[in-house]
Amino acid sequence: MAKKPFFLLYTLLFVCSLICCHCDEERKVHIVYMGEKPKGGVAVKSMHHSILEDVLGSTSGAIESLVYSYGRSFNGFAARLTDKEAAKIQEMDGVVSVLPNTILKLHTTKSWDFMGVTIGGTLRLPTEADVIVGLLDTGIWPESASFSDEGMDPPPAKWKGICQGSNFTCNNKIIGARYYNSEGFYDSTDFKSPRDSIGHGTHTASTAAGVLVPNTSYFGLANGIARGGVPKARIAMYKVCWAYGGCGSADILAAFDDAIADGVDILSVSLGGPPFPFFDDVMAIGSFHAMKKGILTANSAGNSGPYPQTVINAAPWTITVAASTINRKFIAKVALGNGQIFSGNSINPFSLTGTYPLIYGGSAPNISAGASGDISKYCQPGTLNSYKTEGKIVLCDTISDTISDGSGVLMADGLGVIMSDSEYSDFAFSYPLPATRISVEDGKQILEYIQSTSNPFATILMGETIEDVMAPTVVSFSSRGPSFVVPDILKPDLTAPGVDILAAWSPVAPPSVYHDDPLRVNYNVISGTSMSCPHVSGSAAYIKSVHPNWSPAAIKSALMTTAMVMDPRKNADAEFAYGAGHIDPIKALNPGLIFDASEKDYVDFLCKQGYNTTTLRLVTGDNSTCPKPTTIGKAWDLNYPSFALSVIDGQRIWGVFPRTVTNVGTPSSTYYASWFSSYPLTVTITPSILSFSSTGETKSFTVTVSGGAISQQFISGYIVWKDATHTVRMPLVVYTMLPPTDDQPMAAPVRRSFDGFSRYRKNGNLDAH
Repeated sequence: MAKKPFFLLYTLLFVCSLICCHCDEERKVHIVYMGEKPKGGVAVKSMHHSILEDVLGSTSGAIESLVYSYGRSFNGFAARLTDKEAAKIQEMDGVVSVLPNTILKLHTTKSWDFMGVTIGGTLRLPTEADVIVGLLDTGIWPESASFSDEGMDPPPAKWKGICQGSNFTCNNKIIGARYYNSEGFYDSTDFKSPRDSIGHGTHTASTAAGVLVPNTSYFGLANGIARGGVPKARIAMYKVCWAYGGCGSADILAAFDDAIADGVDILSVSLGGPPFPFFDDVMAIGSFHAMKKGILTANSAGNSGPYPQTVINAAPWTITVAASTINRKFIAKVALGNGQIFSGNSINPFSLTGTYPLIYGGSAPNISAGASGDISKYCQPGTLNSYKTEGKIVLCDTISDTISDGSGVLMADGLGVIMSDSEYSDFAFSYPLPATRISVEDGKQILEYIQSTSNPFATILMGETIEDVMAPTVVSFSSRGPSFVVPDILKPDLTAPGVDILAAWSPVAPPSVYHDDPLRVNYNVISGTSMSCPHVSGSAAYIKSVHPNWSPAAIKSALMTTAMVMDPRKNADAEFAYGAGHIDPIKALNPGLIFDASEKDYVDFLCKQGYNTTTLRLVTGDNSTCPKPTTIGKAWDLNYPSFALSVIDGQRIWGVFPRTVTNVGTPSSTYYASWFSSYPLTVTITPSILSFSSTGETKSFTVTVSGGAISQQFISGYIVWKDATHTVRMPLVVYTMLPPTDDQPMAAPVRRSFDGFSRYRKNGNLDAH
């Protein structure tokens, strides 16, 4: 079977740690998370060495075992330990937790214009150059034109980072770069530096903060000015993902530790793993420490959609981003010898001259390899008879839950490939040969033509771009809510462009879904929540440049409450697909009211979610405490800019949501409340009028939602505060869940109403972000 491409090609496979063939027990990297940093000048690294010496019995053993000493922003270390040694450390005083090193996955000319952030008409302040966007990713290609520092001053004085690596040079645009590889495994394509050999990190960095580069395209397709959301902002890259070993949790936590201490303002992290409780989730732990220092972390929601309850990175102190389309679509047409023309999805840079013989893959089995027509019709490598396919265009069926990369036809000396597939119809791939992906219905018509004539022929036209009048819609692969970890926090938070995004690329990385593609480019078009995430981190940096004193929660609130309303008729999953709506960076500069939250608010939230003092400290890394255990409560009173109410199936609707807003708009202003629901609910907002006399003034209100038992999966609605110039909109979702069981305290949602949009795909096909 052909390799499954990105999310696919960019899905970095799990690789185990160093194998000790002659040891009684294998030593693996473990993360030792400790309490507050010691005071009185005690050296953190010495303390970590001392712990390892006690367990391993020697100084040399401790030095050899230690991988990272986290001490710049929080207290902990990573070391190579056997399970017995890890268990021994777990019992030591001052140790909060010991976690295994898990492997996480990686999850423009048009997109910023589509959001209204135009080149000439957008407010830009000199303070944009003081904003530093940090990225945890695959590295960066520093020579790319998108990272030119022409006309830029030296880095801001607050910057404390470094430029690491012998074959890597920073400048006044890329002001810092580090790399982390706790397992010590390197692929032949990997650079032992922050340099990017995969392309993913270069793409996300240029999307967030790349400079203006005119006349960029993918072989003439999508031609225009490539740029990021904050072209004058600085970039700091923290390379944690590798072609061979994936993205290690020990490396991710080390990168968070450094990025916080280095002085970044916004963190963009387009990667993730399965949804874990926050105390086992390094993304949640690292971003919590970032939040404590005033740094907002933007995360990708994941690429496991459209199945419900697949959203990841659901911590309420981060902003979780879904992926949606822009008003540009890539197509490639097929012209048959009988005059019929069919349009398919493809980013096809190849131009065929003339027409060529056309054959069905099922008519060209490689019998000597044991393939029949029922096998060869899928055109997997080794199944086709090259004597029959050489120099021809091949029509192929597609195996369910997979995406062909075209390599089977390429290896059989075929000239081009037509893939019949209705599974993935709302985004495009590029391939190593002329190719397009058509619907199953069109594929049947092409097969009928092949079987109706003794000399079928066709051609695949060079790709083109057309306007997508349905945009924006949430793309099928974007992970959906509700969150299994926090059912009463609506996730994802919002959506942003993540489909067919053109941005900078590593010139040593293959641009197509085929891993061995010899083609090389400086700019590439790819899709994923990895691509939507930097649109939000770039937007957050833009807001930070105008409002440098706003907290992470304030920036997040501004982005959510000003988001463009999405059309639920085009998105059956509604708020579980797009959250508050589609990001609108310009409106977010002036939201009128914000929902602020502090470290204390999030600690209270965790306590009410059932955390005790021990599990709380796994997240906070300090001496925070929870009151004595009580009944696990709801997340209703966290000051969050959305409302989610989970109801046990068959029970009546009831929820009370206290909220506090801060006036950041007109000093003297009065806001009036209103609400809407798609289903009969009773919503009471008390008080329904808020009057402010000054900027910075706060007012509180309570939303009470009630109603009878509901017969559908979820109810959509919204609450609005409006004055003369501002509209502050918050989504409201009520949905049913199955009763909890002893082994599953938070049961999955009742799925009966998801039948219309949920087409299960094997986890992994679209799992990298």
